[in-house]
Amino acid sequence: MIRTAATGAAAAIAMALAAGTALTGQQASTYKAPRTAQGTPDIQGIWQVLNTAEYDIQTHQARWGVPAGMGIVRGEEIPYLPAALEQKRKNQAAGAEADPAQQCFFPGTPRIMYMPFPFRVVQTDTYVQFFFEFGHHTRIIYTAGQPHHTDIPMWMGDARGRWEGETFVVDTRNFNGMTWFDRAGNHHSDAMTLIERFTRTGPDHLQYEATITDPKTFSRPWTISFPFYRRIEDNARLLEYECFAMDIYERGRVKHMEKPRPPQ
Repeated sequence: MIRTAATGAAAAIAMALAAGTALTGQQASTYKAPRTAQGTPDIQGIWQVLNTAEYDIQTHQARWGVPAGMGIVRGEEIPYLPAALEQKRKNQAAGAEADPAQQCFFPGTPRIMYMPFPFRVVQTDTYVQFFFEFGHHTRIIYTAGQPHHTDIPMWMGDARGRWEGETFVVDTRNFNGMTWFDRAGNHHSDAMTLIERFTRTGPDHLQYEATITDPKTFSRPWTISFPFYRRIEDNARLLEYECFAMDIYERGRVKHMEKPRPPQ
C-alpha cells in the first residue's frame, strides 16, 4: 500500500510538472515583451522566486527547518555519476557546516537565482546586471561579444549573454567547483558549464531555465526550470541582508542554552 501510494504521488508530480512546462511554452510563444531603448526585450525590474529550491532542488517533504516543496529539476532526476552521488550523500550528512552558502561564501550560479530574496535586473547596450539582496552579490553579464576568461576560476562563474528572439541566453563557465546547488548537498565540479534562458511570459512573469553540463559529476546534461515573479508593490526595493554563518550561530545558541540560570 505504501509503495502504491508513493508511486501514485510520483505520477501526480510528473503530470503537474509536465502540465506546467507545456503552459510555459505556450505562453512564451505568444507573449511579446516591451522593448528597451536598444530594441531588446525588457527584463528589467525586481523579481523573486516562490519556491523552496534553496533547500532542495528536488521534490521533498517537510522536515525540521525545511518547508515541503516541489522540485525544479526537469524529470526529477539528477544524473549523478556513482562517486559524485556518494559525495552528495556526504554533503547532505555534513549539513550547514559544509555548505559554502551557509558559511557566507558566494552561493554560486544557478543557486543565487533561486535564493528566496528579491533581485533587480538592469539592462544597458553592453551588459545586463543582476543586483541581489542576498549578500549584496552581483552578476555582470556582458553582451558585446567579449570572450570568456579562461584562467580565472570564479564562485559565480564568468557569464556572456546574447538575445535569441524573446529570450536572453547566458553562457556561464569558469566555475571554481566550490558551491552547491542547495542545502541538500547537491553539487558540481569546476568542469560545469551553464546555459541559462530568461524569457518574459507575461507582464509580471519571467521564465527561467538552466541546463547544467558537468562530465566530472553527471552522466548527461540536465535542466532546471521555474518562473520568477515581479514585485509590483509601490515601495518594492532591495533591502539590507547580511549573511550570518550557521555554525557560528549554532555554537552561540548552544552556549546560550547551556548558560546556568540565576537563582530565583
